Amino acid sequence: MTQTQENLNQSRLERGKRALADIDGEAGAKVIAALADIAPDFATYLFEFPFGDIYSRPGLDIKAREIATIAALTAMGNAAPQLKVHIEAGLNVGLSRDEITEIIMQMAVYAGFPAALNGLFAAKDVFSAIDAREAAAA
Repeated sequence: MTQTQENLNQSRLERGKRALADIDGEAGAKVIAALADIAPDFATYLFEFPFGDIYSRPGLDIKAREIATIAALTAMGNAAPQLKVHIEAGLNVGLSRDEITEIIMQMAVYAGFPAALNGLFAAKDVFSAIDAREAAAA
């Protein structure tokens, strides 16, 4: 069964849960858990629309989708928590730290230096947290 056929046989919620786990891993699970006491229905919407409908579409691979997401969140300039989740997701799907840094730097041209600086500091935080986790595990 192809990925597209498999996706058609799953509900939006099932597709979304699988995609979120594959893409965001632990960071995505933390976002969903943080909504449990205030807006559990919103967590369902996050599973269904962005991940069950959009991320699960054919046409772009997951790496390209994360490049677009990192670029968009950087350009917004005010979405550091979401950007950090997607920087980690970018690493999860095969982007390198250098590629993520270049994506963010590219946004200086289109979104301005303040947005790119905010993005670079978010990346620095994510990279440092990963390094600290890896050092603690060693």
